[in-house]
Order: sequence, then C-alpha cells, then structure tokens
Amino acid sequence: MNRTSRTGLISRRLFLGGAAGAGIAPALRSQEPEARVEILLDEPVATIAPEIYSHFVENLGTVVYGGVWVGEESKISNIGGVRKELVEKLRKVRPAVVRWPGGCFADQYDWRDGIGPRSKRPRRTNFWVDAKEWPANASKTGPQRYDPNEFGTIEFARFCRLAGAQPYFAANLRSLPPQEFWRWVEYCNSPAGSTTLADQRAADGEREPLNVRFWGVGNESWGCGGEFTPEDYATEFRRYATWVPSYGVKLALVGSGPNGDSRDWTRRFFEKMTRGHGLGNLWGWAAHHYSWKAVSGANGDWYRGKGDALKYDTEQYYAILSEAGRMEPLIISQWGVMGEFDPKHAVRLVVDEWGAWYAPGTEPTPESLLGQQNTMRDAVLAGLTLDIFNRHADKVAMANIAQLVNNLQALFLVREDRLAATPTYHVFDMYSAHQGATAVRAEFASPQVPFQRGGQPAGIPGLNGSASINGKRLTVTVTNPHMTQASVAEITLRGGTVKSVSGTVLAAADVHAHNTWDHPNAVEPKAAAVTGKGNAITHTFPPASVTKLSVDLA
Repeated sequence: MNRTSRTGLISRRLFLGGAAGAGIAPALRSQEPEARVEILLDEPVATIAPEIYSHFVENLGTVVYGGVWVGEESKISNIGGVRKELVEKLRKVRPAVVRWPGGCFADQYDWRDGIGPRSKRPRRTNFWVDAKEWPANASKTGPQRYDPNEFGTIEFARFCRLAGAQPYFAANLRSLPPQEFWRWVEYCNSPAGSTTLADQRAADGEREPLNVRFWGVGNESWGCGGEFTPEDYATEFRRYATWVPSYGVKLALVGSGPNGDSRDWTRRFFEKMTRGHGLGNLWGWAAHHYSWKAVSGANGDWYRGKGDALKYDTEQYYAILSEAGRMEPLIISQWGVMGEFDPKHAVRLVVDEWGAWYAPGTEPTPESLLGQQNTMRDAVLAGLTLDIFNRHADKVAMANIAQLVNNLQALFLVREDRLAATPTYHVFDMYSAHQGATAVRAEFASPQVPFQRGGQPAGIPGLNGSASINGKRLTVTVTNPHMTQASVAEITLRGGTVKSVSGTVLAAADVHAHNTWDHPNAVEPKAAAVTGKGNAITHTFPPASVTKLSVDLA
C-alpha cells in the first residue's frame, strides 16, 4: 500500500475513533464541520493522464447502430453518418480515447469485413445474437443481431476525430491469426502509397495514416476471449506482439488483464511473460470491474442479483456504491502483483471496462441490449470511481467507462432523433478539469456511512474525493454518498492560500432522479456558493451529491 493510501486510512481511523469516543453520530447535528479535508499542495502524486477520462463503444445493442451511427442518408442530423448531437456533446467533456469494437464483440470481429465499399461489405452474425438479456419485443433481424458492417475502421476513426479522441482498437486474438493483427496495424498506419493496404485505406477515404497508437491484444481472454489459461494467453500475446511494425507510431499494446482483482491471473501471466523474454511490448495491463451485486442473497441469480436501475431501496443504493469502492483495493492489489515481476513499473494499469450493471427492464429501446437508465446513484458512483483513479494517477494510465451510449453506465441515451445526457455525463464534464493536471495528496476524514446489507451491519466511506493542481488553479472534487444527510466539511490547504473559490454541484431532491427525452435537464449541475478565506474553505455538501470546487490560489 502506498503512503497516500496508508496515511489516509490512519487519518480516517483516528478521526472516527475520536468521533465515536465523543458520542458523535454520523447524522449532521450542527453546522460545525463533521468532516475534515487536508489538501497537501506540496505533495504531488503524478500527472492525471487524460486517458483516464476515456470511453468504450462496442457493437452491442444500439451502441453503434442507432447510437453513434445513423448513416449518411438518415433524417437524423449527422456528420458523415455519425450522430451530430452526440459528437457535439461528447467533445465538451474532452474524451481522450474511445475503445472499439469490443468487448466480447471484438473476440469474433474480422476487421476486413469493415473496409471497402459499404454496399459490398458482408453481413455477419453479431456475437450477442443469442444473449439471454434481449427484451422479448426486440427485433430478431436488425443490425443489432446481424451486423451490416457499415461502421468499420474508417468510420470509427472519423468518429474519434470528430469527438477529439484517439482510437483504441481491440484486436481479435480468439479467432484470427497474428498476421491479421499486423495487417490491421498496416492498414491503419502504413504510409500513403507504401502498401496495398495503404492503397485500400486511401480508397476508403483516408489517404494519410490514421496513426493509431492504442491496441488491445485480445479481450477478456479468461472468458469470452478464448477461455485461456494465463500461461496460454501469455504465449498468444507474444505471438501477436512480436515484431509488429510501428510505422513511426509508438505503439501501446494492452494485455487482457484480470476479471476483477484476480491476482492469480495476473501473477501467472507475468511470470510466464518474464521467463526468459521479459515483458517486451506490453504497455498496459487491462482489468475489468463492474458494480452489480445490488441485491443481497441473490449472487447466484444473474438477473435479480443486479437489481433495478430505477427502483432501488436504501440497501441496494449503498450496495452498488460499496461494490464501486472495491476499485481502490483492486488497483493497489494488481499494482503490487505487477511489481513483483516489473519492479520499475514499466507496464501501467488500464481499467478499460468499468461502471454499474443492472438487471434488464429500463432499456431506452427494445434493441438496446444491456441498456439501462442512469440516476443520481450512478453520478455518485462515477464521481467516486474517477476520484479513485485520480488518487492513483501514478498507477492508472487509462480507464474506459462502459459504455458511451444506450448501454450500461452510458453518458447518453438516444432514441431515433432524441438524445438525453445522463447524470454520469455531467460528472465527466465537471471532472474534465483534472485532465493533465497534477494530482496532489488529499486526506479525507469523515464518519463512515452505515447501512444494513443482507441483515448484517455494513458501511461505506463517507465524504471522499481527489485534488489536482494546474498552474494556480486547484480543482477539488468531492462525493457525498450519504443518501439523506448533508455533510459540512472544513478543507484546509497546506502550502497555499485561497484567492477565490467557486463551486459546481450535481444533486437532486430525489436520489432516483434521472434525465429523459421529455425532461433532459431534470438532473444537471448548478452553481454553488462556497466560503473560503486564508487557507481554509468551509462547505456543506448535499446528500447523494458530486461537487467540484475551483480554487484560484494566491
């Protein structure tokens, strides 16, 4: 455990011990601060990689067809077939990277199906055609089940360019040979006129190289990506990653890491990789973590155990946030195992799938497989998770929320020509100020929030957050996960004083509040009055809220 995490735990224990000894209940009893925050401006952690604020587009349900891609002939406003309103709103949150084509879809995708004239591209069966989660009234023949391949490599690269993001391709290791991976890199990156595939790229409308840097070598290779053992996957990774031409691009190859915090998968893969050959071209190690155990006693029930996206009680609200909080020990645990074989930590941690996952029932359209609504609970979860990534900016190089539109913890819900930005979108907008800034140590001491889980006492950390500095601008983001109680906090700056401070808060009177096409602004950020003087800021954080404090330092 690093110093920041260890000191934070000690500070929290000391505070909670003192509070218990004084008989102070977690409920807010006065306007005296119940939470203490120290921002240590002279203790930098690392630069917060903009890639932490990245996204994921899988050909799953209506993420691509009907979501990102509407086609050039559509009556829906588009730019070369890409939904215009989505691109315009996405640019605002400064997306660093977008991952495509999966996810599990990538494990059966042949990139050659998505090149050449669209009218001549083959139609293929989608990986998700037989998914049990399809609503009964979903189309049996649409593009969500039988892919027309209208949206291929060039279309995705153009979407990324429009959004201001870099593309991140997930290569098919399960069912394509290594040569096809190298050829895909050649198609994307070889100089104009240099190869037959460069000529094909030009014929497809992009003469100049796409200069794609990020490449996933397989996906979930412990599961839908081939059900490999770690040792077998290490062998395959070497075959795919050896002597891949760079074409002047510093390629960042990402390995298929564990399902959650599987130390065994990571340890065995790294051990095999370092045996005689070293880690070679491995740039990133990708873990996946979803928050989905919402209903106690239903862990074996794939549907009921996830709970509902809209109809949740107090236990289910806190259970999902508790699951999200497991991201921090996962990062620390995986980093430790990686360091056993890579003590200089040349390989960085990537979390290229994360977010909340609920039971079916709130899909924006029948074809939106694994689609779900998005409430203030999800906003708190997003803030909590992004703050974890910020606090561990020395470890996490990239993170991709799952997924961008009409799927899982989406930033956007669309249906035909209507689009609604979700509360999660607003969190990404608020937190964008952290991108490229220097994370500094932030210590939060706050009473734990108690709740009952499965009839047993449980709890989650109270007020928490992260801080970063860019020049003379300090950004502090804070989540208050308490469902019903506000939290008064005193924030002390160590190593600086306040010149001015302003606040932005995302909250709602009802924690179940969400945005719809008829009410797209039901949940949106508001300006918040903040008091700051000298080196101290005092603020009351509303229940179930996400807050950004922007501090100009003297």
